[in-house]
Amino acid sequence: MSRKGIPRSRLVLGVFLAFILAAPVVLPEFQVTLLNYIGLYSIVALGLVLLTGVGGLTSFGQAAFVGLGAYTTAYLSTVYGWSPWLTLLTGLALTFVVSVFLGFISLRLSGHYLPLGTIAWGISLFYLFGNMEFLGGHNGISSLPAISFFGLALDTGREFSYLIWLLVLLSLLSMQNLLDSRSGRAIRALKGGGLMAESFGVDTARMKIVIFVHAALLASVSGWLYAHLLRFVNPTPFSINAGIEYLFMAVVGGAASVWGAVVGAGILTILKQWLQELLPKLLGQSGNFEMIVFGVLLVLLLQRAREGIMPLAVRFFPASRTPIPASSQALPQRVRPVVGELLLEVKSVRKVFGGLVAVNDLSFTMNSGEILGLIGPNGAGKSTVFNLVTGVLPRTGGEVHFRGERIDTLSARAIIPRGLARTFQQVHLLPTMSVLENVAIGAHLRGSKGAISAALRLERAEEAMLLAEAARQLERVGLGASMHEQAGNLALGQQRILEIARALSADPVLLLLDEPAAGLRYQEKRALAELLRKLKSEGMSILLVEHDMDFVMRLVDRLVVMDFGEKLAEGLPQEIQSNPLVLEAYLGGIE
Repeated sequence: MSRKGIPRSRLVLGVFLAFILAAPVVLPEFQVTLLNYIGLYSIVALGLVLLTGVGGLTSFGQAAFVGLGAYTTAYLSTVYGWSPWLTLLTGLALTFVVSVFLGFISLRLSGHYLPLGTIAWGISLFYLFGNMEFLGGHNGISSLPAISFFGLALDTGREFSYLIWLLVLLSLLSMQNLLDSRSGRAIRALKGGGLMAESFGVDTARMKIVIFVHAALLASVSGWLYAHLLRFVNPTPFSINAGIEYLFMAVVGGAASVWGAVVGAGILTILKQWLQELLPKLLGQSGNFEMIVFGVLLVLLLQRAREGIMPLAVRFFPASRTPIPASSQALPQRVRPVVGELLLEVKSVRKVFGGLVAVNDLSFTMNSGEILGLIGPNGAGKSTVFNLVTGVLPRTGGEVHFRGERIDTLSARAIIPRGLARTFQQVHLLPTMSVLENVAIGAHLRGSKGAISAALRLERAEEAMLLAEAARQLERVGLGASMHEQAGNLALGQQRILEIARALSADPVLLLLDEPAAGLRYQEKRALAELLRKLKSEGMSILLVEHDMDFVMRLVDRLVVMDFGEKLAEGLPQEIQSNPLVLEAYLGGIE
């Protein structure tokens, strides 16, 4: 906080805005031009922050989308005399179509194949621009008209600067709005949390297309501005080298930070200009030596500050805790089944991995209002059964019915709205997100607003309801005091409780817990057992996989014992404890 009580971050933002307003008036022409280029590059780098830094999808081809926006406005405005504003809309429409097509064919790739794919189509579009005669070939298109803004012709760099930075600020605002939303949580879950996100209804394939198209549209806007700033375009600025530089900017500034796009664009643009002047004097010859220095600096940066410059800077500007938005109404609750009603029916389910039979014709039933334990030695197939019931894995044979409906043919996204929610054997959290936001992911399908509504901040009422529900579930499980902490800072026991809260946010009638007590200390296990008893008393049905026999026997109503993928025994805890087959195969004869 500053001395007058104004947060430092707001003070810095105010100084930045004042600079943007004054700079075109007071700075020399060359520096205004440099500032304009920083703005143009910031818009493209912002798209890469979303695509690469947040979504985890590396792209080297963004310069091609910049060229698509630039060439669309250059051709239509010079050949047909279209208004630049109309060419902007046309360029965005064309970029949308091209990016959707390229997204569908590129995002099916994974690992190093994805960036290689983006290099391939980036090079293809670059050569397309240079070899189309109607686009002027390698000579390009000149004499583009100036943009008029409410009757004012923006025909100089000083006047144009205000339009560039207005669009930069609007892009930053819309991006922050998007990431601070239901869709934003789904996007942030793409990087390292895909399985968990799918299990709570997030269509990860669709979200990848959304952020790919979003980044492409931002690049197209930058290309439109670039074309009318210079009043000339040719293919050179849209090569794969430019695509690499854009990615450098996002990484240097902070690939997961919205404002890192501006910081990275500013640092690299100024540094490049400075090195272009300095290195020829030091070396006594001309050349693109600045790229060599960039490479060395990037390696050093990745060694010392892998998250980029912006995360280091924000340590000096601690963010204030944003209060949970007040919601006048709660999310609707599903109708609960009657206690004793047949809830889950597993019929001769079978799963084969190659030559390994992981689950072999397993059958059992579960009624509403009970806690059913699924136990067995390591490798017995218990977690595989969980994955079959929840749609994470396709079954080889058999059927799964939930509340009378067959669900084994459905995907995980289609199963969770029917009232099943799960935790995982290995904790699946987003460690850099707050506890509250992690839990809100569980309520993803209880909202409906999309990315466009989020970017325009039109979903605040729904967002308030989702966050209020997440807060209610955290209070319910005893983690209310930690809701603003980063999830990665919690102890393992708290993280497992957090996973239960996230599952509860989906409003399930059946809770599937995969080894929730694994790795917990004695007191943490007692607290977990009390929580599960409390949930049962509130009408929740629980299917539990666990290895701790003392924990299980004191908690469950019935047990199903598995061994080598088959059902070994089923019954009450006291019956299982005295079953000779179970004692031999699982308990090793220990009472």
